[in-house]
Amino acid sequence: MDMVVTAPGDEPSWKQRAVERSTRAAKLRAEQRVQRFLDAAQAIITEKGSTDFTVQEVVDRSRQSLRSFYQHFDGKHELLLALFEDALRRATAQIAAAAGAQPTPLAALRTAVQLLFELSRPDPHAPLLDLLTALTTTASDAGQLRPGTEPRRAAALTMETTMFVAQASGAPAGASADPDTETNGVAHPVTADEIWDFVAHGITSA
Repeated sequence: MDMVVTAPGDEPSWKQRAVERSTRAAKLRAEQRVQRFLDAAQAIITEKGSTDFTVQEVVDRSRQSLRSFYQHFDGKHELLLALFEDALRRATAQIAAAAGAQPTPLAALRTAVQLLFELSRPDPHAPLLDLLTALTTTASDAGQLRPGTEPRRAAALTMETTMFVAQASGAPAGASADPDTETNGVAHPVTADEIWDFVAHGITSA
């Protein structure tokens, strides 16, 4: 049987494979523990309707230890940041998938605006702006935007307009000072279609 010869100081190949398997297993266990903490925190937030919870509540809900929590997070603030980043990642992937299924660049951009409206209760961040910029650039390259439109600036205006109106439309009935948005004291929130109509007339060539 041929022997595997290694240079002095080199790790044997079997040892390298064993270490790699051990490292992968440890990484998977760590990822699973982190996800359990995230799931526990999200469940508590959903139940309470706020982020007013303690680290101990998250630990108890996840059925893990406090020591394990602090191996992965510095504290509640870092856990909330992880939840925020995870939500952004999932929202961006959702919008990208929905936009990618549309037949034209403009339809893709419209879908992105509509989904952003629905998902913008938490503030959007860089990944969503990057996605809207890419979609706006594609529409511009296809000749469907007004000449001189700068895609990233248009994307930023679109994102900020959409998220501002989405948040403002969540005001309680009767809270608006504009009588045109109310009938007999009942508020009529702006819709995603109205937002798209507003944006489209501002940036499209049609």
